[in-house]
Amino acid sequence: MSVKSDSLSVGITVGAFGSAFGAAAIASHYTVAQACALSLLTFSGASQFAVVGVLGAGGSAFSAISTASLLGIRNGLYGVRMAQILQINGIKRIFGAQLTIDESTGVALSQDNEADMKTGFWYTGLGVFIFWNLFTLLGALGANALGNPADWGLDTAIPAIFLGLVWNRLKDKKSWAIAISALAMALALTPFAPAGVPIMATVILAVILGWRE
Repeated sequence: MSVKSDSLSVGITVGAFGSAFGAAAIASHYTVAQACALSLLTFSGASQFAVVGVLGAGGSAFSAISTASLLGIRNGLYGVRMAQILQINGIKRIFGAQLTIDESTGVALSQDNEADMKTGFWYTGLGVFIFWNLFTLLGALGANALGNPADWGLDTAIPAIFLGLVWNRLKDKKSWAIAISALAMALALTPFAPAGVPIMATVILAVILGWRE
C-alpha cells in the first residue's frame, strides 16, 4: 500500500472513534455544539475524554485542564521530532501543531524517506481530523436523540473507552505493573478526593513509573 492509502485507512479507522467521544460528551451533559467544539479545538482523544469525564463528574475546570494537559504532554514531544522533519513556519506551523497526534506521527516515522514522512504526516493528520470531527457530530446527534443517556448506559462510556485505549498497550510486565498501580491509587482516592484528582494522580504516577527504567 502507498503512504496515501495507509493514511486514509488510519484516518477513517481512528476518526470513527470520534462517535464514541460525541456520545460520551452528551452523556456528561454537554451540548452537541460543545462536543463538536472540543473535537475541533482540542483534537486530542484522551485529553478530550478526560475533560468531559472530569467536568461531567462535577470536577473543577482546573482539574479537567490539568488532567488533559498531562495526557497531552506526549504531543509536545512528538512536535519536537516532527518539526525537524517538516521544517515549516507561519500559519502552516500552527496547522501542523494541531495535527501532531499519535497517528500522524506514527505513520510519518514509519516511512523510509523524508518526502514520504511529510506526506504521511499531512494526509494522516488531515484524515483523522476530518473524520474525527465528522463522527463526533454524528455521535453527539445520535446520543442526543436517545434522550436520557443513563437509560442507555452511555453514562459508563468514558471509563469503558479509557479501558479500551489502555488495554492494547499492556504488552509487558512493566505496563501491567503501572496499570495496576494506577488502578489501585484511583480506587483508594475516589471515595474522598474531588472529581478529577484521582485521574490526575494516576497520570502523574504513570509518568513517574514509566520514566524510570
